[in-house]
Amino acid sequence: MSSWGTTPWAYITACPAPGKAPTSMDRPPVPPAPETLAYSLTLPADPRTHAIVRSALHTVLYAHGLDDMTDAAVQVASELAACACRFSTSPEVYVRLRYREDALRVVLYDAHPRHTHPRLAAACDARRRSTLRLPACVVRACGGDWGFGDAREPGGGTRTWAVLPREGTRAYLVGGHAKE
Repeated sequence: MSSWGTTPWAYITACPAPGKAPTSMDRPPVPPAPETLAYSLTLPADPRTHAIVRSALHTVLYAHGLDDMTDAAVQVASELAACACRFSTSPEVYVRLRYREDALRVVLYDAHPRHTHPRLAAACDARRRSTLRLPACVVRACGGDWGFGDAREPGGGTRTWAVLPREGTRAYLVGGHAKE
């Protein structure tokens, strides 16, 4: 029998050795708060993905004490997801959610490459803008910003994003408009 077969596993450790450096398991869990909202999801480029985004965002906002942003944020994020799925040339889309500087940032990546021919690029951009009319109106009503362009991530594609200020989403919730 080789020495490998007789090695007691209790003496084999992974780097770093236990007791030398604290691990995430040694620290108390950080309770969800607005400042800790940072999530990324890779989802299928499927017509039902917008429903997953709606459900996940609803849960995340509630858990982080941002449930006053739910109406506007869920509407915008699910529309961005539906658009990304419509345009994606791969079987997946990528969703990133982050709260910072009193605003929720929603970013969707799809694999649809930006066109190099100017007329094709203009036609594709017009089609995408048309698809995003509803979330553009919601973002504007909240005093936020949105757009799309080349994804800087490996593999390229298109990055569509929206920034929703918390105060503006509160105004949207009660039927008002953010101050411009």
